[in-house]
Amino acid sequence: MKRRDQRSAAALSYRAEEGVPRVLASGRGGEAERILAAARKAGVTIVEDAPLAALLGASARPGDPVPRKCWEAVAEILAFVFRQEEGRVKGERRREN
Repeated sequence: MKRRDQRSAAALSYRAEEGVPRVLASGRGGEAERILAAARKAGVTIVEDAPLAALLGASARPGDPVPRKCWEAVAEILAFVFRQEEGRVKGERRREN
């Protein structure tokens, strides 16, 4: 019997020269927990969006571009992450001066 409350996770990558974000990994249950653990260990920003993670897992494989139907949600997440990183860099510069 499958558990309905299994967590889903997806790891994304964005490089401007590639034009669109890509799915690095996706999974449910134990695989989702491994993805999240790897992200924490690497210091990667984690944004929770269970419906998006499930949709990415169902519609894209690792290495695939993010499906067009997910672009808006992924763009919002990337904008959030970029703002977080920008704030962190500015904070580090202030401490150096």
